[in-house]
Amino acid sequence: MIDASNLLKSIPDGLRDPLIKCYQEIGANYVERRWEPAELNGGKFCEVAYTIVQGGLLGTFPTIPSKPARMIDACRALEQVPRDPNRAGDQSLRVLIPRTLPVLYEIRNNRGVGHVGGDVNPNFLDATAVYGMASWILAELVRIFHHVSTKEAQYAVDALIERKHPIIWEVGDVRRVLDPNMEKKDQALLLLHQRPGWVSDSELCKWVEYSTLANFKRLILQPFHDQRLLEYDKKSQRAQISPLGVQKVEREILKSRI
Repeated sequence: MIDASNLLKSIPDGLRDPLIKCYQEIGANYVERRWEPAELNGGKFCEVAYTIVQGGLLGTFPTIPSKPARMIDACRALEQVPRDPNRAGDQSLRVLIPRTLPVLYEIRNNRGVGHVGGDVNPNFLDATAVYGMASWILAELVRIFHHVSTKEAQYAVDALIERKHPIIWEVGDVRRVLDPNMEKKDQALLLLHQRPGWVSDSELCKWVEYSTLANFKRLILQPFHDQRLLEYDKKSQRAQISPLGVQKVEREILKSRI
């Protein structure tokens, strides 16, 4: 899996950093059900993504993003760039992403998010569209610039989004639940809730300080897998929380501590 610190490193930091930051803000607001800020960041994301796509097509990147005077016209102009079968991701850079960006941009501008008087107020459906399109665009850029499969690109993108929990403390590469009385199994599920992507079983075991990895797999990961609270991939030795597990954390584990 691509390490987050190396994600899109071939792109200037002035473009890479704001793109990832905007996406993380969209994702964090979405998973925490804050629809308006989730949609609002879609506009910034579009402007940075447009600058990256334009640079990828022209063969040179500017150092900072720029806002097109008219996003729709600017994206249509990208489709006029001559086709190059030797260019990585040629079809996505020229056609697919430029046709997606205006839709994402319009939700931010004309649906009661960035300005008053829109057709509708910020809502779950629009926020879901924003999050989905932003996720797809970022995953496509990762796929193109890292020359990886769509599956690996999506894993890398998913790992960027984290839910904010005051009860979880990060110290270096270690995460601790700041409640020593919480059961180890609940700690494991809470830590997975913060990280919607895959987490290695050994890393999770280390975070909850379980006695042995073998017992952690047998007594926590496998039973939770059987209950469909998480998906435990034995072959790859990693776990990921399920929608049912998310509900348990939010309705039981966290609610009991409010």
